[in-house]
Amino acid sequence: MPAFPSAIIPHMTFMTVTFELQNRPKQEQFRALGEFANTYGLQKFRFDEKTNQLQFDYDASRLHEAAVEHVLRQAKIPVLRRIQTA
Repeated sequence: MPAFPSAIIPHMTFMTVTFELQNRPKQEQFRALGEFANTYGLQKFRFDEKTNQLQFDYDASRLHEAAVEHVLRQAKIPVLRRIQTA
């Protein structure tokens, strides 16, 4: 495997953002979330059915938190609000 200089591969800053949803996403919305893996900088998501919260991991060196929320709204994910984390 070739070595890559750090100038070619920039430093990544992974962040997690949590959103409270209005209701549980439907099957087609979960499929849309699965397709986000192809979106530049989005990593993975977790949905907690008990709290109705969706967590997204993303590369903050490539995306802003507002871009993550925009992608969710485009997919018609029922975002109520962003949860502040400590």
